[in-house]
Amino acid sequence: MVKETQYYDILGVKPSASPEEIKKAYRKLALKYHPDKNPDEGEKFKLISQAYEVLSDPKKRDIYDQGGEQAIKEGGSGSPSFSSPMDIFDMFFGGGGRMARERRGKNVVHQLSVTLEDLYNGVTKKLALQKNVICEKCEGVGGKKGSVEKCPVCKGRGMQIHIQQIGPGMVQQIQTVCIECKGQGERINPKDRCENCSGAKVIREKKIIEVHVEKGEAAQLRSPPLVGMLLRG
Repeated sequence: MVKETQYYDILGVKPSASPEEIKKAYRKLALKYHPDKNPDEGEKFKLISQAYEVLSDPKKRDIYDQGGEQAIKEGGSGSPSFSSPMDIFDMFFGGGGRMARERRGKNVVHQLSVTLEDLYNGVTKKLALQKNVICEKCEGVGGKKGSVEKCPVCKGRGMQIHIQQIGPGMVQQIQTVCIECKGQGERINPKDRCENCSGAKVIREKKIIEVHVEKGEAAQLRSPPLVGMLLRG
């Protein structure tokens, strides 16, 4: 008998839910309430992430089942130390966490051709951009349920280590991207890959934005980053 069920209720699962059921529930809710899809549901997304972080960890889940949220707080010296919701999301879907997100957070620069008349009078033009978004058909898995397996060549590391002798008693260690899984650390049998994204986990989405050129403005404009949930591969 668990002390409280708040975290289970947030994910919409029973206290007896298996780890696989908890993962499935988090995947569905995280995709639904992600800030890119629902900008006004940031707090909901945060609660979903916190609930998953606790219930997906056997030790934290056991502490929560016995003592509730208060026990989690006491275990963290008075206040629970939760990871960033976006880091949890990125790690779950294979995005690599904060570092990967920072790499794709820079502004995107586009060249926009305008005439002298446009610069003088001002003009509004449409610009077509593309971004990667998680494939909704496979929910970012890349294939059928259970089809993703750890790469047997690199043991899930995504990298291979090669030892090369460069002289008498001298060797050199070289690290290269795994040829088998192309650095992903996992592989999917071609016959089990998602037909929509071909196992890439993401698809390209086209977005049309309007660019307003004010009077006298330069022809090179910077637009806000339009990069979505990028995953490896």
